[in-house]
Amino acid sequence: MAACTAEALTLPLDTAKVRLQLQKEGNKYRGLLGTMKTIAAEEGPKALWKGLEPGLHRQCLFGGLRIGMYEPVRNLYVGKDHKGEPPLHLKIAAGLTTGALAICIASPTDLVKVRMQSEGRLPPGTPKKYPSAISAYRIIAKEEGVLGLWKGLGPNIARNAIINAAELASYDQIKQSLLATGVFKDNIVTHLVAGLGAGFFAVCIGSPVDVVKSRVMGDRVGRFNGVLDCFVKTAREEGIFAFYKGFIPNFGRLGSWNVACFLTLEQVKKLVTPKDH
Repeated sequence: MAACTAEALTLPLDTAKVRLQLQKEGNKYRGLLGTMKTIAAEEGPKALWKGLEPGLHRQCLFGGLRIGMYEPVRNLYVGKDHKGEPPLHLKIAAGLTTGALAICIASPTDLVKVRMQSEGRLPPGTPKKYPSAISAYRIIAKEEGVLGLWKGLGPNIARNAIINAAELASYDQIKQSLLATGVFKDNIVTHLVAGLGAGFFAVCIGSPVDVVKSRVMGDRVGRFNGVLDCFVKTAREEGIFAFYKGFIPNFGRLGSWNVACFLTLEQVKKLVTPKDH
């Protein structure tokens, strides 16, 4: 519920981020708001939510698994005899583990989402290849084989394991540190600050693999021969800063996504957790 709510609220930012990352030349898309304005003007406001269907599929699988498994895995790594708060390195290890496991299952939904979001870059009048998410799964499996649905799995595992660890471990740590001061209480303000901090760390650490993931998954003409080839070609042709292309919209997306997700998650947990727990 928390992941799907955050996805629906922030998908326009993600669409803008993907378009900026896939833009190799020219200045059609400029900045977060400028990109959203251009997309809305040329393709209609609904285009900003293109990919919502596979996005929700993704969050039901990936979001549910990575967030739901985080605390059990963290507690498993800590051990039953541990007392006090879990150490940071074990929080990071738990985040890496759940992020990698979850995306191995949910990677096809990520591929379809990127393909549908990138279709708006086609010349005017060109028919859309993927009319819906369900059709996209079928078309990709038919044309590229069933394993084609897991195209880009390598960078996707790297990206999502790293970002998941950065998000969940940093949120956990920031929230713990804020509460330890005695100034902050376990309320919306604390969740908001911790969520923004989690988004910032996730973007700083995960932006390079995020760019490569978007490019490998959006590559339908065979320009890149794998992850390493994409890294090399991007660095050689566009420079090292290309890996931080779309940094501001990426932070806008992940920062707002984390705030929406963790605010919703904390409120839902309070509703479903017994008061004497």
